[in-house]
Amino acid sequence: MSEVKLAAETRTEFGKGAARRIRRDSKVPGVLYGHGSDPLHLTLPGHELLMALRTPNVLISLSIDGKSNELAIPKSVQRDPIKGFLEHVDLLLVKRGEKVNVEIPVHTEGELAPGGNLLEHVLNALPVEAEATHIPESVTVSVEGLESGASVLAKDITLPSGVSLAVDGDAVVLQVLSAQAEEPSEEAAEGEASAEA
Repeated sequence: MSEVKLAAETRTEFGKGAARRIRRDSKVPGVLYGHGSDPLHLTLPGHELLMALRTPNVLISLSIDGKSNELAIPKSVQRDPIKGFLEHVDLLLVKRGEKVNVEIPVHTEGELAPGGNLLEHVLNALPVEAEATHIPESVTVSVEGLESGASVLAKDITLPSGVSLAVDGDAVVLQVLSAQAEEPSEEAAEGEASAEA
């Protein structure tokens, strides 16, 4: 799990106008909250934050106004729907050794059984509980040889030490669909129509 250091400044201006001015300076408005403390409104460096957020559940070490150091994980990120730049970020305050609930991406490896079957990701991310400083970046599941109708449940996935599921173990994460079941062929549809006539 990577830890990224960012310098942040507290902000006292709020509203759309203030947020636009912050973004014009290549910075991002954000809020830090958690542990029952009052939300702290921050201004964060835009490019460095964008690079940090490329890692899911990145641990951010914040130096606020050059004084206090806090650990946080991104909880909510708002991006411009067209241009994709960061508009706002919510950060959750965490402490070393503390357990947090996060979602980690699910990656697959291996080939399905022959037959043109399709792999459906029912859950793209797996809800887990992990120590704030040891959140896995992702989990990898082998789909080698799985046939149509097969599914992978949350409890079937091997998690790193110290990480536990934060979802029902019987929740379906991946399932293999038959390619033919997706859409009836034209011949079959015509056959049904003539049978009805």
